[in-house]
Formats: sequence, C-alpha cells, structure tokens
Amino acid sequence: MRRADRLFQLVQLIRGRRLSTATFLAERLEVSERTVYRDVADLQRQGVPIEGEAGMGYRFGAGFELPPLMFSQDEAKALVAAVRLSQPWLDAPLALAAEDALGKMLSILPPAARVAAESLAVYAPPASYNGLTAPVRAHLQLLRESIGQRRKLKMDYSDVKDAQSQRTVHPLGCFYWGRVWTLVAWCEARDDFRSFRVDRIRSLEVLDASFRSESGRTLADFLRKVAC
Repeated sequence: MRRADRLFQLVQLIRGRRLSTATFLAERLEVSERTVYRDVADLQRQGVPIEGEAGMGYRFGAGFELPPLMFSQDEAKALVAAVRLSQPWLDAPLALAAEDALGKMLSILPPAARVAAESLAVYAPPASYNGLTAPVRAHLQLLRESIGQRRKLKMDYSDVKDAQSQRTVHPLGCFYWGRVWTLVAWCEARDDFRSFRVDRIRSLEVLDASFRSESGRTLADFLRKVAC
C-alpha cells in the first residue's frame, strides 16, 4: 500500500470510531505500531486535528469534518503543471478527464491558492505540434482500455524498415519517450515481449478473447528483464 493511501485510510479509521488504539490501527493497516505513531504525528504536523497520544488512543475533535481535499499552493501548482504537460500526450477522453479533475480541485482551493496555481507559467505545446495525430490518440485510448480489461489485440504493424506484419498481442503497458508512445506487449507470434511504436500501428482491433497474468509474461517480468 502506498503511504498516501495508508494515511488516507488511517484518517478514515480514526474518524469512524470514538477511540482507536495504535494496536487496532496497526492491525487494520497491517503495519507496526511505530509506523502508526509516526503517521499520526505527520498528520498532526500537517494540521489534521487528531487528539490523543501513544498508549491511549486517537480520535478527532468534536464537530470536526475533514474537507475532501487539502492542498498547499505548491501542491496545487504541481497538479496544474502535471495536467498541462500531460494533456497533449493523452488520448482525448483521458485528457478531458484530467481537465475536469483539475477544475474540481481548483474550485475548492482558497482564492489566493487558486490564483497562484492558475497563474503558473508552465505550459506544453499542443499535440499537433508534437506530431501526436488523431489516429495515434485513438489507438492510445484503445490500448489503455484493453490493458485495463486484459483483452487481446490484433494489429497490423509496420516496423522501421516498413515491413508489414500482423500480430496478436497481450497489451501490458504504454510508455512515453518524449516524442513517441510505445506499447509493451507479449507477442503470440514471437512468444516473447515486444515493443511497438504506436504511430506505426496501421490498424487495431480489440478481440473478445482475454488473457491472464502468467508468470514470465507480466509487465513486472518485462521490467525486470530490461533492468538486467
């Protein structure tokens, strides 16, 4: 579990009970009591009004309601920068969702923090400038959805020498390299991992067949292989 997720769950556990001991919290979060003490102290330093102390238990002050989001100005600026830089390189639905999410985040900020975030002078050129064509963005959406649904893909592909081939693959992950996207997949024809430039995919079909996670054929296996 990521630390941010653990802190969020810790807050929900404390808020859901009149008094929560470190032992109870440690068992629910599957961490040590020392980790609970450290996490609670970090939350208190960030302004979360948790009452109590080690050896007694923790609770929120009476009438306290945790706001849905809490961001510093720098954190808000970081989110604005991340969305602006990534949007031109995302498929259209994901880019729109990122814009909507950013708008929701900005709407709950105090006025000064919102002005500071929106005035951040960090931008990225539009997708057309970087050569991200409409077909590539459409393929990115299909690839992303197929990875999430674990659906096999059939594609017509042209390599660097313009040699044509048809592949059936298990899509595992999309990687951005500065100006191009690549798909990492398990290729049934080669019985091995292969990387495909998305801009060289001529046609793409999502098949009804799904694939399972098999030892030696996962994204984690690929990453271990290239790290060697």
